[in-house]
Parts: sequence; structure tokens; C-alpha cells
Amino acid sequence: MVTLMLDQAQLEIVLAPTERALAVRARSVVIDRSTIARVQLTEDPWTWLRGVRSPGTYIPGTLAAGTWRSAGGKDFALIRRKRAGVVIDLDGHDEFQRIILSTRHGLDLVRALQRETGVQPEDVAEIVAEPAPGVPPAKKRAPKPATA
Repeated sequence: MVTLMLDQAQLEIVLAPTERALAVRARSVVIDRSTIARVQLTEDPWTWLRGVRSPGTYIPGTLAAGTWRSAGGKDFALIRRKRAGVVIDLDGHDEFQRIILSTRHGLDLVRALQRETGVQPEDVAEIVAEPAPGVPPAKKRAPKPATA
């Protein structure tokens, strides 16, 4: 599963060895925070794929991993089955115009990008687990009583 690491300067999409092999990519995808134009949550990341795979792996409806080339530029995709995901539009990135990921941490990523993070890269899921300074922790709802 992809790991999203975030610090003050960049977002790093850390790929597991299997993901690197499927995406035909030797290293992680690194994005300067200043190049992130928009982050969108999506229930169906498959609808955001555009162009043709070059290089990477594509199994329709099951897996899309790697670089997709289109008239709009190059996108990086790592999409699995029918999982929700995130679409990151980039402006000025030297390699990609869009990143499309299946991840259960999409909402966490949006929240973490809105916060100031430390100098050391941190996992996105861990950043949002801590309340921001001056922000009270979220209240949990009490369970509804069962009806007889």
C-alpha cells in the first residue's frame, strides 16, 4: 500500500517494492508542496485516468500503476479495484501534471496539507491524528440507543 509522507517542503509518495515494479519506477514520487494546485477526493479514481500507459501495468478494473501519457501531459496513477482515492493536480511539476491514487488516507491528506508540518517527513495518517495547535480534538458521537 502506498505511503504518503509530508513535510514543510514536499509530499512524497513512497512506493512499496511491488508497487515500484508494477509502475516500472525506480524511486518514489516527490512533489514540492508549491506545485500542488488542487487536491480532490473521488469515489472512483478510474474516471480520472486519461491517455495511454507508458510505462506501467494496466489490468482493467483491477490495477493501474505507472505513468499515463496524454495530450494534457503525463500523469502518475496507482489505482486498485473499486477503492476511493485522491486526485492531485500539479502546476509546474517537472515530471507530472496529475497524480491519481487509491488511498484510504485521502481526507487525511487534504487535512494535513492545510496544516503546517514539521521539518521531518511524517506519515499523513499520523499528522492528522494529532490535533492542530489551538484546535480542540473532534468529539465522538455517542452511539444511538437500540430500539425495542
